[in-house]
Amino acid sequence: NCVAYTNHTVMSEALETWPQDLIQKLLPRVWEIMCEINRRWCEYLVKNFGNDQRVGANLIIRDGSVHMANLCLAACFKVNGVSSLHGDILKNELFKDIYSLRPERFTYVTNGIDHRRWLAQINPRLHGLVCDLLGGDEYLTKPEELIRLRPFADDAGVRERMNEIKRLNKADFARFAVKNDGFALNTYAIMDVQVKRLHEYKRQLLCAMLITHLQQQLHDDPNMDFLPCTFVFGAKAAAGYKTAKRIIELLCSLQADIAADPLCRDKLQVYFMQNYRVSAAEALMPAAQVSEQISTAGKEASGTGNMKLMLNGAVTIGTLDGANVEMYQHLGDENMFLFGLHADEVESLRARGYDPKAVSDADPAIHNIMTRWSRGFADGKNYSDLVSQLLFGGDQYMLLADFDSYLKCHQRLYTAISDPGELARLALVNVAESGVFAADRAVREYARDIWRIDA
Repeated sequence: NCVAYTNHTVMSEALETWPQDLIQKLLPRVWEIMCEINRRWCEYLVKNFGNDQRVGANLIIRDGSVHMANLCLAACFKVNGVSSLHGDILKNELFKDIYSLRPERFTYVTNGIDHRRWLAQINPRLHGLVCDLLGGDEYLTKPEELIRLRPFADDAGVRERMNEIKRLNKADFARFAVKNDGFALNTYAIMDVQVKRLHEYKRQLLCAMLITHLQQQLHDDPNMDFLPCTFVFGAKAAAGYKTAKRIIELLCSLQADIAADPLCRDKLQVYFMQNYRVSAAEALMPAAQVSEQISTAGKEASGTGNMKLMLNGAVTIGTLDGANVEMYQHLGDENMFLFGLHADEVESLRARGYDPKAVSDADPAIHNIMTRWSRGFADGKNYSDLVSQLLFGGDQYMLLADFDSYLKCHQRLYTAISDPGELARLALVNVAESGVFAADRAVREYARDIWRIDA
């Protein structure tokens, strides 16, 4: 009655297990208590499931390990996801056995962000515009008031102010980029941002495929109509995550190769921020214009970077994953750009038999990207190992399956934002619809729906 469980990701590496002998040695009394909980839990499972495999799969102690998620399922009065889609995945996939026994314990509260910090504090120019349009700063304590900005999206004067704010914020960020990394940002280019933990499911590699394709397009037709863009990455990899570190290395090779390519000058840039951190995010968020939220559907629990970028007027290109689902419910097709397989379609494709090599062979654009990475870059590095993982390792996160949809969606997005008025309209609508993702709402829902606290 006093312990609730919030699960923050469906990724297996985050569902902690601890060696039994370590707990026995360091925490002998805790171990005794765990054993008794496990004994009672086993009785409960056998009573409900008989002697089938669901009992063993849900034990707290098995195979010499303590399974912490199963301990939470046994001991907690609520099991909570951090977005609507994530809550459904917990119920229908990850913890479906226990959900069948205790459906009343399962719920979700979508994550939230502190709009006072991630708008008012870090983006004073936009804060000033919001206050002018709303007639005061009441939105600081009532973020739902941001929705009153929506009618101003069609005001030419407001759109002009919105674009000017972005221009000045990009100039500020350019100064940060020089100081932080010695990078000369093209402030006239669209700032296309993917900042988050480096993980294969978040698919920074999919964005790298797009960048490689754009560079090849410029080589094929140097005089093509091309909206200048700068792709900004910020990410860190876990210490032992070799593939994630190789993806960072690839992004840095792309950055150097494109910087030295005369056909890309003033058209295409890549900037991988060193030491991405909160202070770097505070500099970047106000300047961002496109937000890349492109995880494999079904893998992202929620995301909060997507909310911070939305709050600062960036337009999202993304999959129907995590909190993107709820963002889309508020924004619709006109104000958010969706692509790719849905979570159920990902599983269906795997079940039917997915052959990434066949996808590559059938798509000249993908084939050329894979060839380029295998051949290598001007710095002498090649990435045939990443290519092999994609083509012959099963492409676990469906990069090749989603690439064509991603490419076409990106083209549709850039066609829309080539009009400065439409870019400003999209920015203002995103700010207006972001109030629901404030932490104030999330705290109220935790208090009301999980902890039953009377305010």
